Amino acid sequence: MSQYNAIASVPTSTTASSQDVNPDNPPLILLAEDNETNIQTFSSYLTAINYRIILARNGLEAIAQAKANLPDIILMDIQMPTMDGLEPTRQIRLDPNLISTPIVALTALAMEGDRDRCLAAGMNGYISKPLKLKQLARQIAELLVT
Repeated sequence: MSQYNAIASVPTSTTASSQDVNPDNPPLILLAEDNETNIQTFSSYLTAINYRIILARNGLEAIAQAKANLPDIILMDIQMPTMDGLEPTRQIRLDPNLISTPIVALTALAMEGDRDRCLAAGMNGYISKPLKLKQLARQIAELLVT
C-alpha cells in the first residue's frame, strides 16, 4: 500500500455517496483529461450529482490548476499530451498544500503493472477505461471521506 492511502478496491456500496455532498459547498474536482468525449461525459455526470469541475487538458495544465484551485480530488488521465499523468502526480505530491489531495488514475492502460506504477507515483486509486460512471462516483465518494 502506498503512502498516499490507496484504495485497493472500491466496494459495491459505501457509506459515502453523492447524496452526502453538501449542496451549498460541493467538492471541487480537477478533471485532467484530453479526450473531448470523456470530458463531456465525466463533467456532465459529475455536475449532475453535485460536484464542481475544473478542467486541465494536459499534465502541465493539471499542475497549474491543482496549485491555483486546491481541488478536493483530482481525476488524472494517464495518457495525455505534453506530459503523461504520472509526472504531474509526482509534482503535485511535492506541494505541501496538495500532498494529501486524493488522485485517481483514469486510464485505458490495463497492462500488468500499470496500476502499481500509478500508485507508486502517488495516486490513491485506479480506474481503467471504459469505466462505469457509478464506479467513478463511488470511488470519489470513498476518497473524499478518508
